Amino acid sequence: MIPIAKPFASDEEVAHVRDVILSGMMASGDVVHEFEQKFAEYCGTNFGVATTNGTTALHAALLAAGVKPGDEVIVPAFTFFASASSVSMCGAKPVFADILPDTYNIDPKSIEEKITDKTKAVIGVHIFGQCCNAPAIADICKKHNLTFIEDAAQAHGASWNGVKAGALGDMATFSFYPTKNMTTGEGGMVVTNDKTLADVIRVLCNHGQTEKYLHTMLGYNYRMTNVHAAIGLEQLMRVDGFTATRQRNARIFSEGITAEGLTVPYVAPEAVHVYHQYVLRVEDSFPMTRDELMQYLADKGIGSAVHYPIPLHKQPYYAEENKDMVLPVAEDAAKRVLSLPVHPAVTEEECRYIVDVINNI
Repeated sequence: MIPIAKPFASDEEVAHVRDVILSGMMASGDVVHEFEQKFAEYCGTNFGVATTNGTTALHAALLAAGVKPGDEVIVPAFTFFASASSVSMCGAKPVFADILPDTYNIDPKSIEEKITDKTKAVIGVHIFGQCCNAPAIADICKKHNLTFIEDAAQAHGASWNGVKAGALGDMATFSFYPTKNMTTGEGGMVVTNDKTLADVIRVLCNHGQTEKYLHTMLGYNYRMTNVHAAIGLEQLMRVDGFTATRQRNARIFSEGITAEGLTVPYVAPEAVHVYHQYVLRVEDSFPMTRDELMQYLADKGIGSAVHYPIPLHKQPYYAEENKDMVLPVAEDAAKRVLSLPVHPAVTEEECRYIVDVINNI
C-alpha cells in the first residue's frame, strides 16, 4: 500500500536526539532557543517561540492578541478543528467564514461580511500548503483594527508574492506533527516580527513566569523540549528538499491525470504551493462517487484520505449554535475533496502508477 502520509527521519535526527539525551539537558533549553531562532530566520521573521504543538501555538497567539470571553474570531469553515477550538479555549466565539472554490482558502469577502463590533482577530489558514490571500486579509484587518493570525500548520516554506508563510500577518503559527512538511515528533511554533507579542507568548508558554517562581499572568506549560527541537533542527535543514519532492510529485499528478470529472489543484499565480496535501476534486461527471474512488484506489494499493469531510460549522460541537448557517462553498468542498499520497517517500514510479490507475478507471 502506498500510504497517504509517512513521516521521515534519518540517522542525523537519531544522532542529534541521542546527543541531547546523553547531555542530560532534555527539557526546554539552548537547543530549543537555537531552533526558535533558525526557524524564525527561515520564515523571514525576527522572533520565534516554540510550543508543544500547533494547537497550543494558536492558543498562545490568540491570548497574546488579547482574545477573551465575549470576543469573536473569524475562522474558515473548511479546515482542521483546532483552528476553531483554539478560539473556544480562550472563551471566545469562532465565527465561520466561507472559502474560495479554487484554492479552498478563506474568502476575504466572507470575512468582511462576518465582522461585528465583537470581532477581535482573523485566522487565515494556509490550507493544504498554499497561502491564503494574505495581503487582502491584512488590509481588512488593518481597516477594522483586527489582529491577523496565519495558521500555517500546513505551509512550511510556502509563500505569497515572494513572502514566506509566517511573515504575512501579525503572527503565524506552525505545527510539527509527524505528518507535516517537517516534524519535531510533536511540536509547534509562533513566529512574529513584534517583540512585545513574542515576549508575552514566551511568558504564557512558561506558566506565566517572567522569572523563576515569579508568575505575573495565568500561563500554561506549553514548552517544547530539547529532544523535540533536536529533531526540528535536522528537519529544518532538509525541509526545502522535502518540498521539492512534494512539488515534483504534484506536478506528475497535475500533468498526468486526465480522467474526466476530476479537478486537479489550482495554484494562484502569487503562490508557491508546498503540497502538504494533493487534493483532487471529484465532480458529478466522474463515473464514481468519492467513496467508491477511495475504495477503488485502496484495492489497487493506493492510500487516500478526505481532508476535511465535515465543515466546522457542521461539527457536533458547533452545530447547534450555527444550525441556520449556510456556507455553500465549504459544504460542497467537504463532499468532493480527496487527497492522494504526495509526501517525499512517494517515488516518481509510484506517482505514475497512481496516475495510470486513475486514468484507466
